[in-house]
Amino acid sequence: MYRQGDVLIVPIAPGDVPAPVARLPRRPRDARGRLVLALGEVTGHAHAVVGPGELVRESGPFALSWLHLPEGGKVVHEEHAEIALPGGWYRVTRQREYVPGSVRMIAD
Repeated sequence: MYRQGDVLIVPIAPGDVPAPVARLPRRPRDARGRLVLALGEVTGHAHAVVGPGELVRESGPFALSWLHLPEGGKVVHEEHAEIALPGGWYRVTRQREYVPGSVRMIAD
């Protein structure tokens, strides 16, 4: 399990990837060629993956993302140390917080 700021990245076995993930649209890379896991609302910095792979995201405000890195990659962010990820599948979750009456994403 890996965490970088408000992003949690959990390795999963290929057989545990839900079948509907195959039908979700692939997220495009940003202008720098990265797969963006989360964009900082306050700073504009991004938690992003560098390396070959693909990222798919379910719809909805608290949706999960699924990351496939066939050769591994690294998670980078302007304010955090980079994290090396081995090849495989990952479930990506953004941290949330409860405030009375609602749940919201953590603002980075």
